Amino acid sequence: MNRIALTFAALGTFALSACATAPGPVQVTRFVAPEAGARLGEGTIFLEGSGAQDTDSLALMPYKSAVAAQLRALGYTETDRASARQIATVTLERYVQSAEGRRSPVTVGVGGRTGSYGSGVGVGIGINLGGGERDKLGSELSVTIRDAASQANLWEGRADLRVPDNSPLAQAQANAQTLAAALFSDFPGNNGETIEVEVPK
Repeated sequence: MNRIALTFAALGTFALSACATAPGPVQVTRFVAPEAGARLGEGTIFLEGSGAQDTDSLALMPYKSAVAAQLRALGYTETDRASARQIATVTLERYVQSAEGRRSPVTVGVGGRTGSYGSGVGVGIGINLGGGERDKLGSELSVTIRDAASQANLWEGRADLRVPDNSPLAQAQANAQTLAAALFSDFPGNNGETIEVEVPK
């Protein structure tokens, strides 16, 4: 895997506390449709939640906002669905990885995942509040960009981050900004490539 350094000053206020273990890198995988490159990063776009992840979901809002900011920085103009040439669908899955390596989905007020990356269902959250190695909260942000007229997928990306449950990066706003910045770094990326994006210590 390639390793890229990720720097974004906006997260300066979310510096990790001394007691928190440093987060691992963000794992990013992206798929680019043949000949789609020239159509990406420009024009009008509409953002929506995926399936049961309703567009008004409070849990999804910071992630949609973070994705929207990245898309604007790339050159897109966000608009309503009727005027959009492309549609971006945002999907979020959060889970707990225990110190023993077990992974359990977390209910965050949104529905299960959809799309080519698989599916999941929500269950209750269990966090280790005792001593020893801490549980980690994982977040997987997926975005699909498709042509509004043909519905053909132009680009798909997935970013996954696991942080200690007491890390400031476990909070929704910082988590969303971190994942979105990593997901859209060096956009559109290489088709089928998985990279690791370092999170500032």
